[in-house]
Amino acid sequence: MAAIVKAKEEEASSSICAYTYDVFLSFRGEDTRKNFTDHLYTALVQAGYRTFRDDDEIEKGESLKPELYKAINGSRISIIVFSKDYASSPWCLDELVMILECKKRTSRHEVLPVFYDVCPSEIRKQKGRTGEAFDEYVEQYEVQIDHGRKMELMEKMKGWKEALKKVADLAGMELKTQANGHESRFIHKIINCIRGKLRRTPLFVAPYLIGMQSRAKNINKWLQDDSSKVSLRGICGMGGIGKTTMAKFIYDENYESFDCSCFLANVREMSQKPNGLASLQRQLLSSILNKKHEKIYNVDEGIIKIKKVVSCKRVLIVIDDVDQIDQLNALRAIQDWSYRGSKIIITTRYERLLKPHEVFKVEELGYDESIKLFSFYAFGDDHPIEGYKEHVKRVVQLCGGLPLALEVIGSSLCGRTIPQWASKVKKLEAVPHKKILDKLKISYDCLEDDNDKRLFLDIACFFVGNDKDYTVKVLDNNDTYADIGIQCLIDRCLLKIDSRNKLIMHKLLQDMGRNIVKQESLEPQRRSRLWHHNEAYSVLRNKKGTTTIEGLTLDISMLMKDGNIARKRKYYESFDNASPSTGICSFFHHFGFSSFLLGQQIRHDLGNQSLSLRADAFEKMERLRLLKLNYTQLYGSYDNFPKKLIWLCWHGFPLKYMPIELSLENLVALDLRHSKLEEVWTGRKFLGSLKILNLSYSERLAKTPNFLGVSNLERLILKGCVRLIEICESIEFLEELNLLDLKDCKSLRMLPRNIYKLGSLETNNLWLLDTFCWWK
Repeated sequence: MAAIVKAKEEEASSSICAYTYDVFLSFRGEDTRKNFTDHLYTALVQAGYRTFRDDDEIEKGESLKPELYKAINGSRISIIVFSKDYASSPWCLDELVMILECKKRTSRHEVLPVFYDVCPSEIRKQKGRTGEAFDEYVEQYEVQIDHGRKMELMEKMKGWKEALKKVADLAGMELKTQANGHESRFIHKIINCIRGKLRRTPLFVAPYLIGMQSRAKNINKWLQDDSSKVSLRGICGMGGIGKTTMAKFIYDENYESFDCSCFLANVREMSQKPNGLASLQRQLLSSILNKKHEKIYNVDEGIIKIKKVVSCKRVLIVIDDVDQIDQLNALRAIQDWSYRGSKIIITTRYERLLKPHEVFKVEELGYDESIKLFSFYAFGDDHPIEGYKEHVKRVVQLCGGLPLALEVIGSSLCGRTIPQWASKVKKLEAVPHKKILDKLKISYDCLEDDNDKRLFLDIACFFVGNDKDYTVKVLDNNDTYADIGIQCLIDRCLLKIDSRNKLIMHKLLQDMGRNIVKQESLEPQRRSRLWHHNEAYSVLRNKKGTTTIEGLTLDISMLMKDGNIARKRKYYESFDNASPSTGICSFFHHFGFSSFLLGQQIRHDLGNQSLSLRADAFEKMERLRLLKLNYTQLYGSYDNFPKKLIWLCWHGFPLKYMPIELSLENLVALDLRHSKLEEVWTGRKFLGSLKILNLSYSERLAKTPNFLGVSNLERLILKGCVRLIEICESIEFLEELNLLDLKDCKSLRMLPRNIYKLGSLETNNLWLLDTFCWWK
């Protein structure tokens, strides 16, 4: 069994990474070898595609050659040229069956049926010449004396008919309807179609798909129906049940049957990020158009472009992790625009968003399926190793069929001895079965020391989605060892790093970490970390801060997002389309569906005393290390502000100057994006620990601060400071500076002459404004 599993993995891997040919041409030689197929082959080669064409005439009765089987499996796409007498060749029909078997075995193999001088319905229903060919096969069957040969022919005819029906149902191309009989024009369209298909790549799906085919059966049936109705379905279930994995699997199985397709991942998370909204909108257009889309500058422009694209193409759109009713309403509007036969799929934890007939619910794995999946992660095989079977059975029962729990716990037990298993399983049994978070907490308990646990909680509460290197710089100290700690979390399957170097943590794992903090006390002020905006605001508003609190995040804009619409309207006064985007509206608002307009940059009234807080609300928080106060107004003296801060993130900082009494000696990262600062500080400010200073999009900032007291600064980000005219010459003393971002500093015309002396500043990390700069 292990050998079979390994062979399948190798086959899947090779199908992704290595192809012998781009295109495999299937055709009946007597019909098209010297005319249409020859012209098509020449055009494919001239377009740069490695194309396999069998030039040998096949003798009657000869079976398929091994080279053809190898060529089909080694091709990215098969083009099947259907001519009037295609079905009269048993060899062609056998080849067709083989092509569809390859497609079934790996969804990455594309199939394009081309109907040359025959219509699709004739192939699908076996009428006309195709029907006559099958009449001849029936006659051969009836006169066949050898019983074995007779049964073989009957099975072949059954397989041929099924194959013809399946291939005729795929999205194909017809000479008569698409080029009015003009072969050269038709071939040109085929080349464009191939170019588009070979650009569209399948999604990566987890290697161990247990029970996926049966669970996806009904939704695949819906996707493959002949209905011209535009419809929407939702894949629903609890967190960790495999909704996204199923959506990817279904997408890979069906995307080639549509004119174009798009898979938008992590919509809930991305919709909450600045500029993430525009990114998702561009991604949708880019996927559908099969090309990189230019920047979208306003909502109306995006709406018009999306409407235009989806209204003329049959599209498959998958939206992953929808959790708001307004997002779903926006989808239903897209549904109204879409071309007939288009399909929209969402994944969600919130079943009530959908009508009963729209729901495909993902159920837990059965016992046998759970054994297989768990064993793959624990042993690398689909069954337990001898001596571990009883332990495996007990763990699988505790996991309750949840794929995420099976993966995480299986990985944490991989390589452990039997006594260690016995001990761990015994501990697992003490955890209440009804709460999946408690089961996931086992992986947290597996962390080797308190430093790693502290790091995990910091990331779960404050740094998911942040750059890994940035997070390491903020959290790395003699107590934490963040770099090796993050690797430990990755090894324990508690954390992942994506292709953009961002920290990715599954929502259930993040919930598990936050649940650990919640268990510290029923009272928020007596917990070590506060990340919920309402709780943080309440603690500060009522001056209930304690020495227990180590981290706190408060974003007034997010607080208002949870409030009533009237307060929102008062809070967001106006928006400047010319400014860099910091919008907080949801992804689907970017399509133009919202009860009111939220623009690109937050312009809010920080003088509203009902939202402002006193600076002395932090007076008792002596252990506070991590603080985010986005778009928050503080008034009063900063004399008793926490002095142990290592991270201060304060987007929309409301003051013209940093308060003199604000003590920041231990600060490692200071993020004041979109601030109202006119001058950061006057004279020298001794911040010996400061490594990152981000003042980007501070539109009133005219000059940089004096850098003589920040000798360890490594990153200076001034992007979008449109009124910046002067950079202090003391920058030449920043010997550790390795990143300087001056992009879009439109008023800056000169740089300090000695800036080139910064030996640690790499050329790749120096982003200058587009206009020319003179050296002072």
